[in-house]
Amino acid sequence: MHKHHSALGLAVSNRPVAPVTLVRPHAASRAARFFVEKFPGRSMYAVKANPSPDLLRILFDAGVTHFDVASIGEVRLVAREVPGATLCFMHPVKAEEAIEEAYFTHGVRTFSLDTVEELEKIVRATRGATDLTLCVRLRVSSDHSKLSLAAKFGAAPGEAKELLMATRQVADALGICFHVGSQAMSPEAYANAMERVRIAIVEAGVTVDVVDVGGGFPSSYPGMEPPPLERYFATIHRAFESLPISYSAELWCEPGRALCAEYSSIIVRVEKRRGDELYINDGAYGALFDAAHIGWRFPVRLLREPDSNARDMAFSFYGPTCDDLDHMTGPFMLPADVRAGDYIEVGMLGAYGAAMRTAFNGFGSDTTVAVDDEPMTSLYVEADDRDAVASNVVKL
Repeated sequence: MHKHHSALGLAVSNRPVAPVTLVRPHAASRAARFFVEKFPGRSMYAVKANPSPDLLRILFDAGVTHFDVASIGEVRLVAREVPGATLCFMHPVKAEEAIEEAYFTHGVRTFSLDTVEELEKIVRATRGATDLTLCVRLRVSSDHSKLSLAAKFGAAPGEAKELLMATRQVADALGICFHVGSQAMSPEAYANAMERVRIAIVEAGVTVDVVDVGGGFPSSYPGMEPPPLERYFATIHRAFESLPISYSAELWCEPGRALCAEYSSIIVRVEKRRGDELYINDGAYGALFDAAHIGWRFPVRLLREPDSNARDMAFSFYGPTCDDLDHMTGPFMLPADVRAGDYIEVGMLGAYGAAMRTAFNGFGSDTTVAVDDEPMTSLYVEADDRDAVASNVVKL
C-alpha cells in the first residue's frame, strides 16, 4: 500500500484520474483503544461494516480481540486474517452447514438466535455441543436511530419467555442480545432496550450470563452530531448494573460504524459541473452507496491549492455510471467556484463505503493510499481533548 502525508498533498501532487481510497490506520487504532479502555465490558467488531483485512489486523493489534461475524464468509475471513481472534456468529438466521463449519472447523462457540427453530438447528449442527454461548436476540425499538433494525430480527415480547427457557436448557452460557438500530443518536436507545431485557429476564426466570447491547454506536456526520460516546457507556453501565443477573455476568457490545467510520475516505475528481450539480467519478455503485440510496450526508472538502475563498453553497452529486439512480442529493457544502478538474475528499466512508461498492458499468478503482492526516471529523480527537482538559483541572 502506498503512503502519503495528507489528502490535500496527494490530490495536488498526484492528480489521480480514478478515485483513490484513503485509509487512516491511526484513526481506527484510536477508536479501538477508546472502546477497549472506556466501554465497561467487552467490545467486539462487527465485521460487516468494513471487512478490510488490514482493518481487522489494526483493530486486533489495538486490543479488539472478538469479532461479530454474520456469515460463513466472514468467519473464514477473520479466521484466516486474524488467527488469534475469537469469533461470535451473531446473525440470527444461519445455514445449518455454516453453523457446522463454524463450530467444528473454526472453533466458533457463540451463536445468536431468535426462534426455537434456530435453536434446534444450532443443536443439530453442533451435534448437541455442551460448550455453547447462545444469545437470544430480542426485538427492540429503533426510534432513536437513523436506520431502523427493528423489523427483520428479534423475538417479540410474547415469544421471549419460552425461547429463553428453552435456550437455557442447552446453553453452557445464556446471553441476551439486541440491536437498537444504526447511528443511535441518544443514549436513551440503550436505556429503553435494557428495560426490555430486564422484563424478559424476570418473566422467564432464567440465569443470564451475557448481556450484549449490540451495535448502533454513532459517528459524526453533517447534521448528525451525537453526544459523546462516554454518555452512552455510562447509560449502558447503569442499566446493566440494575439488571437481575449474577455478579459474574458479562457485558458485551458490537460496534461497527463507531470503530471504522473514521478509518477511510475517498478522493474524487469533478468531471463536469451543471449549475449546482457536480459529476464526479465515484457514486451510488461505488463508495457512496449510502449517500445515494438512503440520503446519508458525508462531510466533504475541496482539495485545491491555493484554497478557495468563495463562499460555500449546496451541491448534489452525480456518479459516473449511466444510471439516473447514481445521484446523491446531499446537500454537500463546497465553495461556489468548484469546477471540472477539482478534487473533493468525501469523508467518514470507513463504515459501509468499501463494503458496499461494486464495479458496475466498468467504473471503480482499487487504489488505496494510507495518509497521516486526521479525519475531517472525529469523536475520538474530541474525547482526547476532553481528557486533556480533565487531567489539567485542579481538584480542591
